[in-house]
Amino acid sequence: MTEPVTFTTPSIRRRLTCMLYEGMLLFGLVFITGFLFDVLTQSRHALLHRHTRQGFLFLVIGIYFVYCWTRSGQTLAMQTWRIRVTDLDGKPLPRIKAVVRYVLCWMWFLPAMALAFQFSLQKTETVIALFAGVAGWAMTALLDPERQFMHDKLAKTRLTELPAAAKSDHAE
Repeated sequence: MTEPVTFTTPSIRRRLTCMLYEGMLLFGLVFITGFLFDVLTQSRHALLHRHTRQGFLFLVIGIYFVYCWTRSGQTLAMQTWRIRVTDLDGKPLPRIKAVVRYVLCWMWFLPAMALAFQFSLQKTETVIALFAGVAGWAMTALLDPERQFMHDKLAKTRLTELPAAAKSDHAE
């Protein structure tokens, strides 16, 4: 008989640290694509192009995540932190699951952004709402026996920790 496959879920701290690193990488992606968008559209009317630009950036970020998750199961940050996203059986994500997961990942931020918009919160209040929303969403992992985040449960995906690469002996 074959033993059932066991998956090691990365700690919440490890996943949140990976997300911070991902945010730094996304800053570069958003900066470059935003600049290209402005140059290509010759944006002179910032208010007219604001929503179009935001939609464009949403798509670019989505393409980055979906491509990485379906190709190797890892973004650049996930490679650094040895984290992989798979389906519940440990198989690579099909494109549709990757898209669903991407959309559901926005639940980290959308409730706070909606509150900020609805109540016309100032910058400091908006940042506090965002931190509270992220902390609240992170705590959903504490409610799950496998410690998966809510968006992974809803998308039927999982994050697994990859073993550290074995160090080779360099005999000279």
